[in-house]
Amino acid sequence: MNRLINLLLVTAIVAAVFASFSYLGLDLAELGSASSLKQMGAYVQRFLSPDLSTAYLRAIVHGSMETLAMSALGTLLAAMLGIILALPAAGRFGWPLQSVSRLLLNGLRAIPELVWAALMVLAAGLGPNAGTLALALHTTGVLGRLFAEALENTPPQPAEAIRLQGGNPLLAFCYGTLPNLTPQLLAYILYRWENNIRMASVLGFVGAGGLGQMLYVSLSLFQEAQASTVILAMLLLVLAVDSLSAWSRQRWVKA
Repeated sequence: MNRLINLLLVTAIVAAVFASFSYLGLDLAELGSASSLKQMGAYVQRFLSPDLSTAYLRAIVHGSMETLAMSALGTLLAAMLGIILALPAAGRFGWPLQSVSRLLLNGLRAIPELVWAALMVLAAGLGPNAGTLALALHTTGVLGRLFAEALENTPPQPAEAIRLQGGNPLLAFCYGTLPNLTPQLLAYILYRWENNIRMASVLGFVGAGGLGQMLYVSLSLFQEAQASTVILAMLLLVLAVDSLSAWSRQRWVKA
């Protein structure tokens, strides 16, 4: 019986694949023809010849710095807003504020960065401002939720000891709770910064500035050499930030 079911399943999958080719009208013979292969080869050859002219490299450096600034500023804003929203989300100010703040954090992170970027372009116009706001809004939802869970799992004894000695709640949080949380919070922030570097490179496709916008323009104009240079710059930027983030975690988080 199981063999029959498996045979029917495989048959259904194969039939679905052939039906998909038929429905989409894909001409595999034309795709593999000599002319098509020649065109693909020419495209790959143009794409593997990046534009390394001085003028374009200057533009690449400017776009890279813009992308880096967008990701760094967006992450910094998100970290500040995240810790502010994490306090009520962790139940520090009662269940009504906890419910409202958690609902807000869920809404912020439920909307993808590209959607936020499209909305911010309409609100703030084209350019890096829209990308920075988009990254900040989405990352606030992510970091706020992570910070709230970290607060909930932090031992309360150090903060309670400070309050018993006459310290106010702010001092108890700064000197009793925050020191135990700092390595974990830094790890979350650095991880999200790595993600935001990659996402900042993509947000330009909706007009949010940076390398992504340069890549979109190059591809739209069929400038394969320029697009290849932008992609190489993206790879180098991501590798540099990954290395810096790894060093930072070893230097500060594991210390």
